[in-house]
Amino acid sequence: MQSSTIRILYFTATNRMKKDGTIPIFCRITYFNKRRQFSTGIFITPENWDKTNQKVRNPDKLHKSYNTQLSLIKQKINQAFLMLQVQEKSFSVEDIYMLYKGEKPKAEYGVIEYFFQQLEKQKKLIGIEIKQSTWDKFSYVCNDVKSFVKYKLKKKDLYLKELNMAFIKDLEYYLKTEKSKKQISVNKDLQRFKSIVKSSVIDGYLSDFPFHKHRPKKVKTTVVFLTVDELDRLEIYDFEQKRLSQVRDMFIFCCYTGLAYFEMASLSHKHLIKGFDGNSWIEMVREKTNSSVSIPLLPKAEAILDKYKTKDSLLPIISNQRFNSYLKEIAVLVKIDKSLTHHIARKTFATTVLLYNDVPMEIVSELLGHSKMSITQEHYAKVVKTKVSEQMEKLKGKLKKK
Repeated sequence: MQSSTIRILYFTATNRMKKDGTIPIFCRITYFNKRRQFSTGIFITPENWDKTNQKVRNPDKLHKSYNTQLSLIKQKINQAFLMLQVQEKSFSVEDIYMLYKGEKPKAEYGVIEYFFQQLEKQKKLIGIEIKQSTWDKFSYVCNDVKSFVKYKLKKKDLYLKELNMAFIKDLEYYLKTEKSKKQISVNKDLQRFKSIVKSSVIDGYLSDFPFHKHRPKKVKTTVVFLTVDELDRLEIYDFEQKRLSQVRDMFIFCCYTGLAYFEMASLSHKHLIKGFDGNSWIEMVREKTNSSVSIPLLPKAEAILDKYKTKDSLLPIISNQRFNSYLKEIAVLVKIDKSLTHHIARKTFATTVLLYNDVPMEIVSELLGHSKMSITQEHYAKVVKTKVSEQMEKLKGKLKKK
């Protein structure tokens, strides 16, 4: 049984005086040197408060009622305290208050229960602070954690306070083995779960942060992009089928603009402007970072827009799934031994079109719409090293001639 004693104190807040001259009475619960205070909903004039005896002066009918209310509040708090003591589990002053209010103590909240509670709160912010796709990703993680608890522990939930490093490691193993997820996806899932657990600590549902010593496993990523030769072959290939020709053109367009699929799909006349230099530019907001991006239209990209634009649209409409499916056919026909996806166009823009043509890294970062240049550097460091190596080889040749 958890020991120590509870202290209940009433006090008035003179700094919150109402226009009628009354002030509120607050109740403060102190347990293990932790406080939780709340308003009793009772308002009195300052001279009617007896601080020493903890009651309202003036024995009229109204003030007797106030003292009765204060007595009942104190009685209910003591009852909540005794009930928690009987359970022989550790609890906090917040748990005492929650039970007094008739709510479940925070110490009894489960991991899945709290996760769902946070999802419900965040759902109301869709379109205001977060995107539907962001909420969906957290929802998927919640379902994975739920299935793991059922798989590993054979129950529907576990208390938040039972979370520990062993649980996190087992969850990581489960996502890789049972869910067949790659390490990069596992890292993202754990990062989202970590943010939920961190919220539970901030909200007072959990005292210790189990992710404190967790370090995600590093993932070595290889940037896949089209070489100059592959890009040339793709541009000149004569497709018999119109659908493949259109997808090729749209892919090439993104190779020269760096647009992600959603940006390409939502591109409209309002995004085309005449820049300060008199040339055509694309100006839009990146969905992923919610930041503005300005991209000058290179001749090949502009030619593709001229080919397809109508009064109502700039490019043909096609789903991401079908787009990537057609790219697989295109890769076979053009003999490109790479698993082509729309995202490779963006990588090609950064490497073959920009970095390999000596465009500075900070400009590349700006055109890609990255929130930090360190993101660009992290992804394309090896590409830059390759370019440096090529330039050094050219320099060696020049020096030998002298």
